[in-house]
Amino acid sequence: MPRFGPIKRKDFIRHLRKMGFLGPYSGGKHQFMNKGDITIRVPNPHQSNIGKGLLARILKQAGIERDIWERL
Repeated sequence: MPRFGPIKRKDFIRHLRKMGFLGPYSGGKHQFMNKGDITIRVPNPHQSNIGKGLLARILKQAGIERDIWERL
């Protein structure tokens, strides 16, 4: 179960794939992942862990609730 907090980019991508997202694909300045009509940008790999605030914003864009994320 991923806790809701800082997470490594690699783990973040792995968990999104478990939820049915495809990618990451190259596109512009950031990579992106998609699932049906939902497209989210993935933070660049050269930065540190994905922080709690950024994680919350990405999950909101993806339509994933916090309790569902923590149950993975």
